[in-house]
Amino acid sequence: MASRGPLIVGSGIAGLYVALRARELGLRPTVVTKSRLEESNTRYAQGGIAAAVGSDDSVDRHLADTERAGGGLVDRSAARVLTEEAPRRIADLVRMGVPFDTVEGHVALGREAAHSRSRILHAGGDATGLQIEETLRSRALAEGIEARERTVLRRLERRDGGLAATLSRDDGSGVETVDTGAVVLATGGAGGLYQYSSNPSVTTGEGIGIAFRAGATVTDLEFVQFHPTTFFRDGAPRFLMTEAIRGEGAFLRNDAGERFVLRYDPAAELASRDVVARAIHLELRRTGAPCVWLDATGIPRDRLFARFPTITRFLAAYGLDPSRDRIPVAPAAHYTVGGVATDLEGHSRVPGLFAVGESAATGVHGANRLASNSLLEGLVFGERVARELLHPTTGGPAEFRRRATVRLGPGRGRPLETATWAELRSTLWREVGIVRTGPGLGTAVRKLAAILHELEAATPGDLPSPGSNVALTALLIATAARTRTESRGSHYRTDHPRPVTAWQTHLGLEVGRAAAA
Repeated sequence: MASRGPLIVGSGIAGLYVALRARELGLRPTVVTKSRLEESNTRYAQGGIAAAVGSDDSVDRHLADTERAGGGLVDRSAARVLTEEAPRRIADLVRMGVPFDTVEGHVALGREAAHSRSRILHAGGDATGLQIEETLRSRALAEGIEARERTVLRRLERRDGGLAATLSRDDGSGVETVDTGAVVLATGGAGGLYQYSSNPSVTTGEGIGIAFRAGATVTDLEFVQFHPTTFFRDGAPRFLMTEAIRGEGAFLRNDAGERFVLRYDPAAELASRDVVARAIHLELRRTGAPCVWLDATGIPRDRLFARFPTITRFLAAYGLDPSRDRIPVAPAAHYTVGGVATDLEGHSRVPGLFAVGESAATGVHGANRLASNSLLEGLVFGERVARELLHPTTGGPAEFRRRATVRLGPGRGRPLETATWAELRSTLWREVGIVRTGPGLGTAVRKLAAILHELEAATPGDLPSPGSNVALTALLIATAARTRTESRGSHYRTDHPRPVTAWQTHLGLEVGRAAAA
């Protein structure tokens, strides 16, 4: 069947914003999402969205903070675009109806780790992502944008000057091919591939694997950001305890009550996420404790409950009052810094294939994303993609000085069983986690390659299963981490514990084809 307009895969802030702007520009986009329209990482974003809109702030300060957090790998031109265009994109959200919180008629601004100013806009206290997602979803439906829920992208192929997207229902039925001039991947990250994650279960990163199969270069996948503070209790979800709580004055303590992060960084709780997550990891290994404690008891109770209603309601379900009780927390996989390599207009190496948001890699985050730049990224580069859809140009990412190849070949065509899925997730968590080793990364690559071989189609040209696309993304993450023989940002290896000048560059992964057995 033929598509009447661009096909947008994913329904978080990036996908819905591109769809809305494309519709405003006169196009007829179709949104495809593998779950419900409202289910995405965006919905669970608590802290907010960063922009230099305060009277004491500036684009240059926001840019400097973004670069400082990125471990020497931030693409300055991308970061300049992000920070300069941020206020205009915030204005777009306001125009679309997002109800940002205010104080006495002025927008309320919070503070988060590694920001030199209070510049985090929020809505509904700690329900920013939910407010944005619901606003954009409602507006998309009101605008009559076609949305196909519970529909999975399985494969992309070049065809007759455009792209052919093979789709199926989420149960594998109803396979069809859609011919379209443009596909926008807004499929989000891969945090859900890890055994412990703050992400919803849909964030399994297969969009990155699908683009890789189609010939796109992927980059920076070794940089997986682990959020330092997710709720820790057996049987409970790893619910996010937003960084904004620490911005309001909460401390991290060990079982002895010590503010242990001070031993690892003078910025303590407001150090960058990779530093705080690693400090907690090392403290837990030193003490043998299963978690540390987030102490928000010094924040006035009225302020705490008004600013963080989502968190306080969640904690109440477990009998905890954060104005009185310390909160058990531990790190979990949170954000995929890398993804499909693009230029500043979202072009991948595959003509007609765009990527935006967490599934894309413009270089804007470097080796470690600055808090609350993620929602912003979806808006800023989403606007650029929407304009490209209206007036297409050619483009693509720059060539990579460092490259590696991952070969694909026929496999055994088996389905993804529950035990295999559990092994994949535990392998990533154990060997490609907060602290990594050379032998562990080698083990991960071998195990994940074996899993991919089991799941890959037995005959070349057969339709890849959703499970094989997921396993491919997991293998790409492990391969990138094994290849980068240094520590930088959120990628830390005990066998190469320091940054290396020769590695102050991005690593591109490209597809290779293995001979049939």
